[in-house]
Formats: sequence, structure tokens, C-alpha cells
Amino acid sequence: MTLTVRAESGAARERRPAPVRRTAALIAVAGIALAVSAVLGLGLGSNRIDPATVVAALTAYDPSDDAHLVVVQSRLPRVVLGIIVGAALGLAGALMQSVTRNPLADPGILGVNAGASLLVTIAIAYLGVTGIGGYIWFAFLGAAAAAVVVYLLGSARRSAATPVRIALAGTAVSIVLGAVTQMILISNETSFNTYRYWVVGSLQGRGAEVILTVLPFIAVGILAALVLIGPLNAISLGDETAAALGTRVAAGRAGTALAVVLLAGSATAAAGPIGFISLGAAHISRHFTGNEHRRLIPAATLVGAALLVAADTAGRAIVAPSELQTGIAAALFGGPLFIALVRSRRVASL
Repeated sequence: MTLTVRAESGAARERRPAPVRRTAALIAVAGIALAVSAVLGLGLGSNRIDPATVVAALTAYDPSDDAHLVVVQSRLPRVVLGIIVGAALGLAGALMQSVTRNPLADPGILGVNAGASLLVTIAIAYLGVTGIGGYIWFAFLGAAAAAVVVYLLGSARRSAATPVRIALAGTAVSIVLGAVTQMILISNETSFNTYRYWVVGSLQGRGAEVILTVLPFIAVGILAALVLIGPLNAISLGDETAAALGTRVAAGRAGTALAVVLLAGSATAAAGPIGFISLGAAHISRHFTGNEHRRLIPAATLVGAALLVAADTAGRAIVAPSELQTGIAAALFGGPLFIALVRSRRVASL
């Protein structure tokens, strides 16, 4: 009987698609979804533009054509920024979950959103900064500083930066920074009116200047993630096993934290805090790829881009000719998707 059960189990494993094939299928589906969402997103807005005109604007741009001007000058930067921000958030989520071994890790856990929000609030309230091109740097510095503080607190007293310690330190720092931010906003109505447009998370009105500002940081973050594939694979087996394999766990975690700061900090600075993309992209990708980071990293990057562009496009389509802010659309569509994923019991263990 036992032999029969083992034989059936072995046959089931053989029928199950290999992780490589499942990863290839996920990347193909995400790529198609991203392409379709991007083309639809270029046509949606206060004035709808048909797909044929969108394609013509991209392939045979005519500056005297008003529709071509709208597509190329206004909507194309929005889609490009959505791809960049979504990719950065998706990859940052996968890295956060891997390094903390916490399935709920996202930019909120490491204090990235709270740090960025506080510095933006200070810039608006006390330094008179109002434009996205101005306070993007404050958001980035705030995100980086908060993540460093969280890591130092999580490894205080020469103790190892365990997943639990980092998660607790991140939560505590987020609460404190959030309270300070609210205190400043409550006492300054002008700051609140300016800040609320950033904090909802949006791709609207972010032009080439924003893209060129954050792109180098995100590129370095992606390169750092690729370099850290080996240490991350070892850390996913547990600290003791990783150390036995010759991996410098503390250095691996510090390098990963730096990559997360570059990715999530840049994305948050460019578009404001956007939820569920990091969490959703990481879990969806891990379900198909497993914990092997050579497959997980490219998959989470592409899935994150597809999710954010699709959410932004859906948000504009549902309330057209008006539009839903990207951060709100991501929460509305990403929340139910994530709940369905959890209820399906297909969330991969870390």
C-alpha cells in the first residue's frame, strides 16, 4: 500500500509542470498583460483615442496631430513611469520577503513609506517645496534614512538582524514617523492640501524629468538584486544553513536592504505610496517560481510592472472620462486579488 501511495505521489510530481516551465508561462502571461494594458492605457483619458491612432502615434509620430501629441507627450510618460515604478515595487517586495522571511513584508514593514512621507511633509511645510521634481529627493532620502534606522534597530546590541526583529523595528519606526507626519499636517492646513495629492499615489503629471531622476537608482537596485541571487538563495534556507554554506548572512541582508531602499524608495518618491503591488507581485511570482531567486527576481519585476499598469488603466476605464488615482486603483483591485490568492491556499512558503 505504501509503495502504491509513493508511486502515485511520484507520478503526480512528474505530471506537475516544472518550475522553469511555470516561470516561463508566468512571464509570457505577464508580458502579454503588460503590453495590452499599456496600449489601452495610451488610449484612455478625458479624450479616448482608438488603438489604431495610438499605434500610429508611436510608429509615425506627427506633431501637428493633436491625438499624437496627447499620446506621446502626456500618456506615454505615464505608462513608462508605471512600468518602471511597478517593476521596482514588485522586485522590492520579493527582496523584502526573502531577506525578512516574512510573507507580509512590503515597503511599509521597513519604514520606506513612513520615512518618505515624513520628509515630504517637512519639505512642504517648512521649506516651501511644492512640485514633484522638488520633493522627490526628500522622499527618497526619507525612505533611505528610515530603512537604515530600521536595520540598525533590528541589529542593535550586536544581535543578528533576525526577521522578527526587523519586522518589529520597522513597525515601531513606521508608527512613530506616521505620528510625527500627522502632527505636522494637522498644524499646517496648506501642507495638508499639498501633501494629500502625493500620498494617494499617482502616475498622473509625472513627466520625463521624474523618470530620468529615479531611473538610475532603480537600475542600480536591479543590478544589486542580481548580484545578491546567491546569498538570497542561501538565506532562504535559514541563517545557520546559509552560514554553513559560507554565506555572509549579515552582509547579504545589508546589501539586500540597500537594494530595497533604492527600488522602493525611488518608486515611492516618484509616484507616492502605492500598496499591494509589492505584496501581490511577490506572492504571485513565488507561487510559480518557488524560492529560487534566479527565477523569482525577473518574474516579480515583470509581474509588478504588469499589475501597476493594469491597475492604472482599469482605474481610468471604470470612471472615464474622469480617473481613479493609481494608488486607490491598486488597492481596490489588488486587495481582492490578494485575498483570493490567500484563500486559495496557494501562497508559497518562505
